[in-house]
Amino acid sequence: MKRFSLTAVAAALSFAAFSAAAEYPEKPITVVVPFAAGGPTDKVARDLAEALRKPMGGQTIVIENVGGAGGTLGAAKVAKAAPDGYTFLLHHIGMATAPALYRNMQYKTLEDFEYMGMVNEVPMTLIGRSTLPANNYAELAKWLDANKGKINLANAGLGSASHLCGLLFQQSLKIDMTTVPYKGTAPAMTDLLGGQVDLMCDQTTNTTNQIEGGKVKAFAVTTSKRLSTPSLAKLPTLDESGIKGFNVSIWHGMYAPKGTPKAVLDKVNAALKVALKDPEFIKRQEALGAALVTDARVNGADHKKFVEAEINKWGPVIKAAGQYAD
Repeated sequence: MKRFSLTAVAAALSFAAFSAAAEYPEKPITVVVPFAAGGPTDKVARDLAEALRKPMGGQTIVIENVGGAGGTLGAAKVAKAAPDGYTFLLHHIGMATAPALYRNMQYKTLEDFEYMGMVNEVPMTLIGRSTLPANNYAELAKWLDANKGKINLANAGLGSASHLCGLLFQQSLKIDMTTVPYKGTAPAMTDLLGGQVDLMCDQTTNTTNQIEGGKVKAFAVTTSKRLSTPSLAKLPTLDESGIKGFNVSIWHGMYAPKGTPKAVLDKVNAALKVALKDPEFIKRQEALGAALVTDARVNGADHKKFVEAEINKWGPVIKAAGQYAD
């Protein structure tokens, strides 16, 4: 009798969980972006939210910008959120670099989240102010060599994608530049456009329009292969320009608080896979030079393995530079 009762209870709980998952979502979903509105990650999140609405039953998806501390404030908020399927995180490569940059984080990257799947990979471009005397990478290399100690390199703040790319660029060339951190991509770009700084390495989602408008000079892309985006197709890679092995792309992935029910995770992951095939979402991302992820990393387990590998890749680079954000 006791065994029957336990079995009945288990069955009832299982049915209740199934029913809840079937009805999910019953209210608006919040996707936290750990950076300011208008930046590259925010753009990806808002386009993704639009693509997710239909496969999520038409439910409203709200973007909440929680910037600060290189993305760790927003990530910490999600790590501590109720695991009920109504709060998610969209984060970039900072998810993997924060453990090295911040020695006293409020969360553990590999332990405090459910991994939902990767969204896209975004190439980066090396750009300069419009008044820079160099017009191509070969001329830029000569200018860099002739102006050691005088070069200003902008970034969107410690731990940002532009900071990481610039850090690796300096280490590869063995040239120290004056790093100028800003509170976000927008103010960094504003000063580059105004000629207050010389160079910046940033995502194509933020630089393509400026390049197409002739407002900045573009010298190279950071990926191992040239890009197919018409306005960027002629740019050489840094690898073919002489920095062998240079390959940096900024990826984005979705996360949920640890303990979010599996049935909910499965439903959101299925919706994510549908969104990644949405023609309009693909079109918007390709226009900015981003490529949607279509391999096994769209699954949670493979996404987590990738992030762990990225932690192992970037940790030594950051520690060698001795630049910490805390």
